[in-house]
Amino acid sequence: MTAESPFKLTYATMFNPPEELHTRFEEALAKVKAGLGKEYGMIIDGKERFADEKFVDRNPANTDEFLGIFQKGTVQDAHDAVAAAKKAFTKWSRTPWQERVALIRKAADLIDQRIFEIGAAVALEVGKNRMEALGDVAETADLFRYACDSMEKNNGFIVEMGRDPLTGFQSTNFSILRPYGVWLVISPFNFPAALTGGPSAAALVTGNTLIMKPATDTPWTARLLAECLRDAGIPDGVFNYVTGPGSTLGQALIDHPDIAGVTFTGSYDVGMKIYRDFAQSRWVRPTILELGGKNPAIVSRHANLEDAAVGIVRSAFGLQGQKCSACSRVFIEEPVYDELVERLVALTNKLTIGDPTARNVYMGPVINASSYRDYQNFAEELHQSGRVLTGGKILTEGEYAKGYFVTPTLVADLPADHRLWQVEMFVPITTIAKVSNLEEAMTRANEVMYGLTAGFYGSPEEVEWFFDRIEAGVTYANRPQGATTGAWPGFQPFGGWKASGASGKNAGGVYYLPLYMHEQIRTLVKRL
Repeated sequence: MTAESPFKLTYATMFNPPEELHTRFEEALAKVKAGLGKEYGMIIDGKERFADEKFVDRNPANTDEFLGIFQKGTVQDAHDAVAAAKKAFTKWSRTPWQERVALIRKAADLIDQRIFEIGAAVALEVGKNRMEALGDVAETADLFRYACDSMEKNNGFIVEMGRDPLTGFQSTNFSILRPYGVWLVISPFNFPAALTGGPSAAALVTGNTLIMKPATDTPWTARLLAECLRDAGIPDGVFNYVTGPGSTLGQALIDHPDIAGVTFTGSYDVGMKIYRDFAQSRWVRPTILELGGKNPAIVSRHANLEDAAVGIVRSAFGLQGQKCSACSRVFIEEPVYDELVERLVALTNKLTIGDPTARNVYMGPVINASSYRDYQNFAEELHQSGRVLTGGKILTEGEYAKGYFVTPTLVADLPADHRLWQVEMFVPITTIAKVSNLEEAMTRANEVMYGLTAGFYGSPEEVEWFFDRIEAGVTYANRPQGATTGAWPGFQPFGGWKASGASGKNAGGVYYLPLYMHEQIRTLVKRL
């Protein structure tokens, strides 16, 4: 985190940070909390834009605490943002790619400089513990830089092709990837920095202009990223930041004919609606979707059970299970089932729940009242149909009284045909099953419509079998840092198969940036 320290913060290394991270986080938290309650405008064409209607961003750990006041953008605001981005596209798309890279790198540097302040905002706004919050912001800066690296490594995606064998002529052919136009990024609450910033950087560095539309639960983090883009010198109109309901503002953006492409991360139902709505245009437009998961961990009788237990619990209950990569299903071979379950229960019962900004807390609150109700409904259903081993209840007393606090929940003996083996719950609930062999485990692991992440614990020979058979875009083996979670740009590019993703290419990876461009072949013939 500093020039003097060799420590690099990632989701794999965050479990043993240097003391400096805690000290600096606490300093930043005090500074950020002293300024709570401010009003933030939208940013359209480089100018602050205020709406007649507002909404309040609240702390899910203490709903009496107002974090900020934000604008409830209108259809007209959406149209104005598109017009500004369209106007800016002509110049930005023709800006040499090296200059775009330099500006995005400058924005990444600003994110690094502000990591503790932005991280404090993430912890307050989302309910992430401090290390997860700092990780979200650090990942964002790395996603910015990875996009820049990709442009440089590929020389701006300009490739000379073969020369036509013409007598008396010289024929040259170049493949050039060029931006589409105005790109819309609709981001989720759970990674409001990385899943806003990553696709935004990809869109901008490739020459598209941008509209950032964050989740209504988390407008603050996206605003802080927008300020980094602004302060880095990104020209007016090249990026625009709007806030408001998805049903009005968001739909107006999706329906606008001048939106050239969209990146959406969120629920399957909303993503598929966007996909269908976006198709109602004069031609096919690129649609990059990441739509959740129902991620399995398979544990062989040959597994290191200590690694398996730690990895599963970290992935099941990090960010209160509100990750599309959360480990929500565990399949354990019968000979080690009882011992591993005992370990899982013991580790889960040790997790500290409370104010996510506190140093010793692992689990904060779920994001809002809707998720709070979902947890209660799922827990009631599981109490009736399975055997709840840990948790299964909400917390309402003392420090928990004003927040959306729930307990991490492990459930066994749930019938194999129960619907909650298939449904993405997005709360801290994980179901566990005993299997006779690995073939049975793999069949059950693959039988859901999702294919985002998956984990395995077993022998080296079994690992190869797992990688070959599992239907998922991000796969991990024998990883105590997280059975199904912890992807990082440049290390584990993130994306899913089947109902989990639309492009088949993973963010933060070698094939991602071309999704934001279309190909033009340039043939020039000269007489000799």
